[in-house]
Amino acid sequence: WELNPDRSEARVFASGVRTPGGMDWAPGTGALWVAVNERDMLGDNLVPDYMTSVRDGGFYGWPYYYFGGNRDERVAIPENVRLQQPIAPDYALGSHTASLGLHFYRAAALPERYRSGVFVGQHGSWNRSEPAGYKVIYVPFVNGAPAGSPEDFLTGFLNERGEAQGRPVGVAADAIGALLVADDVGDIVWRVAPAQ
Repeated sequence: WELNPDRSEARVFASGVRTPGGMDWAPGTGALWVAVNERDMLGDNLVPDYMTSVRDGGFYGWPYYYFGGNRDERVAIPENVRLQQPIAPDYALGSHTASLGLHFYRAAALPERYRSGVFVGQHGSWNRSEPAGYKVIYVPFVNGAPAGSPEDFLTGFLNERGEAQGRPVGVAADAIGALLVADDVGDIVWRVAPAQ
């Protein structure tokens, strides 16, 4: 939402984005990126959670479509609602990963290859037969766009029985560039920094 300068009315910047849990501005381009938790109850492999740049005036489908133009027939489109074509997300993060945190790394404490890419905290699935998420991943970026497969960065939140010992939520960098990860099961903030 955005208020007009005279504050008389609000306007919608973008719509159709379900639960954007993490937000950050991409270095270099200034584009707004979000991590989005998609819908449930369509099986283990639908629908992928995702991250995407958010365009002014864009429509991302919720609740009528998912991941672009895939129609969710469980939700009726009211006759008085006219929808524009949904924008497909930029990058899938896996189904039911509950990707909540998103942080573009701008600091210098971690190796240079992490600069300008994005860290995503994946809180983890609750409704999937095989657990997904429960980690922090890194997605490399080149020229303002994702450029490669996600890499596991911080893992070990599930024990050998598949039980959550921790669930990453928010991610950020501290003043010297170490990565901070909020864990709402372990009730702790993890700090990841190079060994001295």
